[in-house]
Amino acid sequence: MLVRMLTLWHPIIYGLSSSAAIGAVSVRGPSVAIVLVARLLVVALGVAAGIALRSGRAAAVRLTMASLALSAAMDVFVFTTPYYPSNRMPGETPLYIGATIAYYAGWIVYLARSGRVRRTFA
Repeated sequence: MLVRMLTLWHPIIYGLSSSAAIGAVSVRGPSVAIVLVARLLVVALGVAAGIALRSGRAAAVRLTMASLALSAAMDVFVFTTPYYPSNRMPGETPLYIGATIAYYAGWIVYLARSGRVRRTFA
């Protein structure tokens, strides 16, 4: 499931979000474009991690954990700064941040503690 999320779901979400944000470049300036490129790099790292997991590479778990940590950091950055357009209501940002951290932390803890992961990638 994590492989599908990294290789399919995250790129789809990035594409949908970027298509909505690309129009804001003319209004908000180059900061939106910089964030778009940074998010693209993080998503690309996630896709690489997903491919490494699928093919059973030895360093796949460490790469995936790094990718998830960077994804969490990028999402929190996007939620807490004005550089990227959003349609969140006032007061919803802490909920988004909490859900994001719980999501990524859950996957990182799973990768770090799972016996199945240890046996597969040992």
